[in-house]
Order: sequence, then structure tokens, then C-alpha cells
Amino acid sequence: MADDREREGTEIAVAEFHKKIKEAFEVFDHESNNTVDVREIGTIIRSLGCCPSEGELHDLIAEVEEEEPTGYIRYEKFLPVMTQVLLERRYRPIPEDILLRAFEVLDPAKRGFLSKEELIKYMTEEGEPFSQEEMEEMLSAAIDPESNSIHYKDYITMMVIDEN
Repeated sequence: MADDREREGTEIAVAEFHKKIKEAFEVFDHESNNTVDVREIGTIIRSLGCCPSEGELHDLIAEVEEEEPTGYIRYEKFLPVMTQVLLERRYRPIPEDILLRAFEVLDPAKRGFLSKEELIKYMTEEGEPFSQEEMEEMLSAAIDPESNSIHYKDYITMMVIDEN
């Protein structure tokens, strides 16, 4: 009996995921021909609440791309892969407290903010560096124009996806 209920729950979840995936895909299917530009895939995946790294995104694209890359992704190939990603809860966003601890490491003086220059230095010289485009996007959302710094507690609150 428990197996039946579990299977039913999974089927309902899959139906919900299919609906969400179709809606997200259709936003970028400008020709209404069940394809999207491969460059839109990251945006579609993120709109579904997933936060893959650039490397994970490239792996995912490789999985859904045609044998001979065309620059487009077909819905039929994207749907099963994305459904599996959502079922497995892959690429979940990082919890707020961990993000806060990461910013605090970059702010040993415990000021509660980082200057624009510090932020650029950390994001382009450490770990997996941000591209110019990613950096500009983050700065436009994160930097307070008056103080020219990022008050990271406010930024995290704004960026965290509500799970409910």
C-alpha cells in the first residue's frame, strides 16, 4: 500500500514538473516549434529553481543536445532530463546561513559589507571566476549606489529563493 501511495505521489510530482518545465520552455520558444536557443537553457533551468555551476550547466547541455549540435535544444530531449533533475532535487540553491558564512569569511573585520573593489577582486580572482557579464549582473543587483558597497545580509535576503 505504501508503495502505491509513493508511486502516486511521484506521478503527481512528475505531472507538476512537466507543467512547470513546459511553461518555462515556452517562454523562450520564440518560433513555437518546440526548440529554444541553447544559450537560453541556463535561464530556463534557473527559472525552475535550480542553481547549477557553469560546469554542471555544460554537462546538462551536452546531455540534451543533438548528436550534431545545432545551437538549439528540442523540448522532447529537454523534458525527461529536466524532470529527472527536479525529481532528484539536483542543483539546489545554497542555504542562506551558508551564504552568510561565506561573506563573513571575506569580511574578517565584521563590517557587514564589502566594497565594490573587494567584491570584484574576490569574484574574479578566486575559485571559479565570474565572467565580465556575470560580474556586471551581480554588481547591478548587489551594490548600493550611495555607499558603493554590498551590504551582504540585505543582498542574501534578496537573492534567496523561498522554497515554499
